[in-house]
Amino acid sequence: MTPLKRSNNIAARMGRWSARHWKTATFGWLAFVAVAFLLGSQIGTVQLTEAEDLTGQSAKAEQILKSAGFEQPATEYVLVQSSSLRVGDQAFETTVNDVVARVNETGLVENLRSPYADGNAGQISKDGRSALVQFDVKGESEDAADRVEPLLDAVAAVREAHPGFIVEEYGFASSMKALDYTVGKDFQRAEILSIPLTLGILIVAFGALLAAFLPLVLALTAFAAALGLLAFASQAFHVNDAANSVMLLIGLAVGVDYSLFYLKREREERAAGKSKEAALEAAAATSGRAVLISGLTVMVAMAGMFFAGGGTFTGIAVATILVVAMAVVGSLTVLPALLSKLGDKVELGHIPLVSRLRREDGEGRIWGAILDRVLRRPLVSALASGGLLVALTVPAFGIHTSIPGADDLPQNLPVIQTYSRIQEAFPGGPAPAQVVVRADDVTSPAVAGAIRDLHDEALATRQMREPIQVDVNPAGTVAVVSIPLAGEGTGDAVSERALETLRTDVLPATVGELDGVEAAVTGEIAASKDFNDTMKSRAPIVFAFVLALAFGLLLIAFRSIVIAVKAIVLNLLSVGAAYGLLVLLFQKGWGESILGFESTGAIVSWLPLFLFVVLFGLSMDYHVFILSRIREAFDRGLPTEDAIAHGIKTTAGVVTAAAIVMVAVFSIFGTLSQVSMKEVGLPPS
Repeated sequence: MTPLKRSNNIAARMGRWSARHWKTATFGWLAFVAVAFLLGSQIGTVQLTEAEDLTGQSAKAEQILKSAGFEQPATEYVLVQSSSLRVGDQAFETTVNDVVARVNETGLVENLRSPYADGNAGQISKDGRSALVQFDVKGESEDAADRVEPLLDAVAAVREAHPGFIVEEYGFASSMKALDYTVGKDFQRAEILSIPLTLGILIVAFGALLAAFLPLVLALTAFAAALGLLAFASQAFHVNDAANSVMLLIGLAVGVDYSLFYLKREREERAAGKSKEAALEAAAATSGRAVLISGLTVMVAMAGMFFAGGGTFTGIAVATILVVAMAVVGSLTVLPALLSKLGDKVELGHIPLVSRLRREDGEGRIWGAILDRVLRRPLVSALASGGLLVALTVPAFGIHTSIPGADDLPQNLPVIQTYSRIQEAFPGGPAPAQVVVRADDVTSPAVAGAIRDLHDEALATRQMREPIQVDVNPAGTVAVVSIPLAGEGTGDAVSERALETLRTDVLPATVGELDGVEAAVTGEIAASKDFNDTMKSRAPIVFAFVLALAFGLLLIAFRSIVIAVKAIVLNLLSVGAAYGLLVLLFQKGWGESILGFESTGAIVSWLPLFLFVVLFGLSMDYHVFILSRIREAFDRGLPTEDAIAHGIKTTAGVVTAAAIVMVAVFSIFGTLSQVSMKEVGLPPS
């Protein structure tokens, strides 16, 4: 077999330079990471506003509110309910009045509305056994969760004083307080578990402690650098908290993968008898090149999110591109620098048991045995595996999406149980549609009259319900009319029909008839509908962009149309299978008993498109790595069939180890309380 010529590709040149200047490469990297992180911390990350995150008419409504300086209040609801008494009974009225008095005494409320006051009949349920006391928490709504504790205590005191009644509070502030604690603990546990779990897998993969630490350290420093750079990027592309979590996941996955590919190849070359310098040269020229191609492919896939619409996708795209770029740079510079210095000392803390599973030529014993059997009957193997992927893809054609609401959250939380009771007694009340009206003076007779007509026409449809509430900003230029919709909220066909009636019939016939008046509908249901519509229109653009650029990159890298097409098709099959599993487990609820959740009957709206770019990008990593090794063997003179066998056998172990790391990291999210986070975690696994 012809020996591999000295390569002069960019990865090889970076590896040689880093090996010769290991101090500059290593300490330069650490200095860059420190400076980027510290400066980024000082500048701060600019958060995405709600208006930037929404699409369609909902985005227009939020922009009107923002431009008018309209502060949405932190509205709270106290449910008073009895199984035997009605609102007209003295004991019931006494309990409600006690709620009103005690919350008012805290001095923390405004716009306090009793169900017994004139005009508030909508705060009494149809069966007369439930009533709502409504109020707004004083001050900025974003800080309301920190101030709601005395109100919760006041409501608890009423509950103790009237044991025959259900007296419970739900609202923006109380739910945020409960969820911040629960969800915050979830994410903290996920982040803490991901690092030792990854380290444990790497120890098994390498059989040596120091070799296992290197990929993890490089991945974490790449994440730290990207986090700092994200602060700069966020000045132009605003991001939300989801971007940081996704960046950590992707950064840990690709950072470990790239270092694993590089380091494993260097160790394999040393085991084959090459000198330290020659082994490093071979790893840089081969695995280094594969890392570079893989990184570019992943970044191209992530860039597809720029075309998705909505600020969340833009922020995630920027964050993931940054962290992948940092992982590539670190793997191609710092890793060869450290390996040139450490040499065989990288095997420090050697664990001998693991090495028994590998042969001296780097081909894994287990995968070698499997592949020998597969190659003896390639057609049968291809049909069996391809058929399984196609079968799993079929359920994906029935996918249904919605923006997550209260049903996405842990149903055992008391605040969510309260929400469910309110929703049952007052359908649509806790998450109403909001008609945003802008005029020179919304209190003028014409506009005020149109808003009253809006109220009456909405109720006349029997698709909208009381309590309908009107809030006006201090300048009198914007009014928000909150209208509960029939149905069960986001993703529900009845609620979406009610929204359509409001937008296309009721609004145009009332407020929409006035000249010089703008009106748009937002709210949870409206935002979900608008987001889904945007995804349907933008998804083909994103898919076409990612596929076209990935095909171009593969064509340039491997100079073969067949290889590029095959890689695209196989990765599309794997993505389709992941979609199918997502539908079966979460939309149809097959995984409820195993994963401990209640199906919402839908998939979170942003997930399918996000999963496409993530799964496609990350799965291309493994494809590029395997194909690179096959191409290398072919270029050395091996026949095609032998090159395929050799390439797969020598990469199967490292690809499996890298995949296990990724599965482990993402699977942690499958243990979180939110259904949407379970959905994020399991398909990539």
